[in-house]
Amino acid sequence: MKIIIVGAGEVGFNIARKLSKENQNVVVIDKDPHKIKRITEELDVMALLGGGTSPQVFRDAGIGEEGMLVAVTDSDEVNLIACLMAKNLSPSLLKIARIRNPEYLNEKEIFRQDLLGIDRVISPESEMVEGILNIMSVPGASEVIDFAEGRVKLIGIAVRKDCPFVEKDLAAIRELDEKILVGAICRGEQVLIPRGDDVIQANDLVYVVVRKDDVDRIIRRFNPQQRVLRRIIIVGAGQAGTALATHLDHSRVKTVIIEKDADKCLQLAENLDKVIVIKGDGTDKDLLLEENVHDADFLVAVTGDEETNILISLLAKGLGADKTITRVSKLSYIPLVSALGIDTVVSTRLSAVRAILQYIRRGKIISVAPLKGEHAEAIEAEALETSDIVNVPLSEMRFPKGAIVGAIVRNGDIIIANGGSIIRPKDRLIIFALKTVIPKLEKLLTVKLEFF
Repeated sequence: MKIIIVGAGEVGFNIARKLSKENQNVVVIDKDPHKIKRITEELDVMALLGGGTSPQVFRDAGIGEEGMLVAVTDSDEVNLIACLMAKNLSPSLLKIARIRNPEYLNEKEIFRQDLLGIDRVISPESEMVEGILNIMSVPGASEVIDFAEGRVKLIGIAVRKDCPFVEKDLAAIRELDEKILVGAICRGEQVLIPRGDDVIQANDLVYVVVRKDDVDRIIRRFNPQQRVLRRIIIVGAGQAGTALATHLDHSRVKTVIIEKDADKCLQLAENLDKVIVIKGDGTDKDLLLEENVHDADFLVAVTGDEETNILISLLAKGLGADKTITRVSKLSYIPLVSALGIDTVVSTRLSAVRAILQYIRRGKIISVAPLKGEHAEAIEAEALETSDIVNVPLSEMRFPKGAIVGAIVRNGDIIIANGGSIIRPKDRLIIFALKTVIPKLEKLLTVKLEFF
């Protein structure tokens, strides 16, 4: 399958980088010679200098009936026209467009298949805001990812020194609570897909598969002192900050939003009922002290400047804020920022990469979530009836080391997997896998169980 990517910015580059490491047939198109040079120097993919709306450039890229077009330039208009051109050149090609303008997103009619030929619309800002709200819905988590329409959650939990599970192996933890399944452990820059004899250490970030109804109880098993969400401070009233404030305006959570632009403050004050709007600078220590940042459950820094967001979050942590959520644009910054002690990093570009990945994988993929800077993935997939691994206990499967089945969803029931669990046809599976073993999984499973 050929994948044509229009746009070699951060999103396009990172999608191409990920796919090139998996030996996918990728072509990247961009009109900026510097971006094309970067692609050719750093990635093993085909790169074409040209406009993403040019029929001839698409022909040069080898556009055909089989494959996919991913339009992720910084221009919504270019992305829309690219899909329209691809529709006329190759009607059956799967076409995905990144759209950021809320006005376009509100006009759902223009995205009809018979009009512009777009199969999937990705809105990175909306994806990121939804991710932030997911984290806020589970105050003890640093990351929350939904599977099975939200019935199963993957929760990233930072292990504190006083956690009762510190220095206990996973087998012992399962004996204490059989509903706890740790699918991945992040320790520094290392990501482990654990076995029963792996031991949890203080400062680990553990990813736990949890039924929706068990979330609060499991969080409190890891952190008995976890308090209920009461107060949030948002810094930045751009599209993301405004969307968050609007959502929280209908909740019981006390919310403050800080913005430097007087016009934006006035508009927010007119549209919001409960949220307190303050004109000010989020990097002002005195202002944060005045707003009792030490009593905030979350400080969310989502201004348009990532350096400012990092500074605000570090300042807030120093002043006693319980948790910070920090918007960062450059994906290469994410591991560096995490090392500084910032709790949770969000990115519209990472949200776009995550959303697009599920359509690029072959077979019965429902969703894909990269973990810890893409060192590992959590994959939701459907088990096919012809697979060799259906009707067999998990303990007898020949999964490569570095991959594990975390949960099975069957007829609405959630089964937290163990060695005796048996996969049935049509089951949904939540699989954790290190990036390095994904090709092995593909080789092992593609023929009969097309996870990828």
